[in-house]
Amino acid sequence: MDLQDQLKNLFPDHTPEETPSNTDDSSDIWMQDEPIICKYEKRKGKPTTILEGYTGATEDFKQLAKEIKTALSVGGSFKDDKIIIQGDYRDKIMSILKNKGFKVKRVGG
Repeated sequence: MDLQDQLKNLFPDHTPEETPSNTDDSSDIWMQDEPIICKYEKRKGKPTTILEGYTGATEDFKQLAKEIKTALSVGGSFKDDKIIIQGDYRDKIMSILKNKGFKVKRVGG
């Protein structure tokens, strides 16, 4: 007998409410009017993709950085209100951000 059965025995008249599952994480992140700038640079001879221009809370931007890094399976960091991703992933990052509802502007190359 599992926990659900025990609860049904204790409270026979109770019908459990379904909890709404929040599969869309973009509702947690603040959207902005200005586009996020996605640019390409070489640092120490290695390609990097830099995202800047987010005007919301830094915790939201850190969460967005983590989601992008896990989606692309790459390394990166968050410094000085910029997301730095290792490698040239501008097209993939821009499509991820557009799917989340952000406006994105490509700069450089």
